[in-house]
Amino acid sequence: MKKLLSTKYSAGAFSGAMLVLRLGTGLLMMNHGYDKLLHFGAMQNDFMNFMGIGKPFSLALLIFAEFFCSLFIVLGLFTRLATIPLIVAMGVALFMGHNGEIFGKGELAGLYLACYIVLLLVGPGRVSVDSMVGK
Repeated sequence: MKKLLSTKYSAGAFSGAMLVLRLGTGLLMMNHGYDKLLHFGAMQNDFMNFMGIGKPFSLALLIFAEFFCSLFIVLGLFTRLATIPLIVAMGVALFMGHNGEIFGKGELAGLYLACYIVLLLVGPGRVSVDSMVGK
C-alpha cells in the first residue's frame, strides 16, 4: 500500500505513462480529424470562419491539427511542436465553439487541451521517435 501512495516513480514508468497519454489522445483525436477529412466538401461551407481567413482554410487548418499533428504525436515525432496547433484548436473549440462551458459541452475539448499542455511541457518520453533520433 505504501508503494501505491508513493510520489516516487521510475523513468520507465514515466515513459510508459507518456506513451499511454500520447497514444490515447493521438488516436482519439485522429478519429475526429479523419472524419473531417472525409467530409471536407460537405463541411467547408458550414464551418466557422476563424479570424476571417475563410471557412475552407479554417477547416483545412483544423484537419491538419487534428489528423496530421495527432499522427506525429502517436509516433512521438516532433511531439512538442505538434502539440501547439492542437492546443490552439482545442482552445478555439472550447472558448469559441462551446462558449467556455468547460463543465458542459466543452468538457471534451477541455480534456484534450489539458492533455496537450502536459505533452508540451513534459515531452514524449523515451518510447518515441524524438527520443530515438536524439540518441
